[in-house]
Amino acid sequence: MHLNSIPAPFKFLAITLALTVTTGCKNENSKVNDAKPTLASKVNKELPNHWPLPDTYVEGIPVYDTFTGIEPMFQFDNDTTYVVNFWATWCKPCIKELPYFEEFNSNRKTEKVKVVLVSLDFPRHLETKLVPFVREQQLKSKVVVLLDGKYNDWIDKVSPEWSGAIPATYIYKGRQNHLVPSPFETMEELIEVVKPFL
Repeated sequence: MHLNSIPAPFKFLAITLALTVTTGCKNENSKVNDAKPTLASKVNKELPNHWPLPDTYVEGIPVYDTFTGIEPMFQFDNDTTYVVNFWATWCKPCIKELPYFEEFNSNRKTEKVKVVLVSLDFPRHLETKLVPFVREQQLKSKVVVLLDGKYNDWIDKVSPEWSGAIPATYIYKGRQNHLVPSPFETMEELIEVVKPFL
């Protein structure tokens, strides 16, 4: 399904980007008109059965119009460790740390660990930037897109400690959780943070 199939009401009215050295990249608040999402008829076979069905797809990548769509991903109560990274192709610190998640993911195939890369790329960049990037980098971790620009409405639902700057990584297993609100500088840093959850 192509980007132009996303409902017209989902257009960002105002978006400003700022890159900071200490906290990463920040999204300014954007307004998105409320509309009821239409569930895609196609089911992504890579998503576990208990995951919410995406609103649509772009080149096979699940796209969620609102945070409500992905909220259940932060509430699984099982014996799997979830490493959820918020990133975007326009965020340099995000791109720099992505190889660590890929290496970590490839080294944990026999363990109950799920790496999810939540892209906050803008709708107009999905086909021109995100899809080519995922393809060129041959990302193996699960990539999903969140288009909900109403950041102040949902960042506290992920973690009250999160300012909204990216990259940010939320790690949890059952009721145990931890937020890393800054980029990982080394693979070892990522491993040390996730180790208590394994």
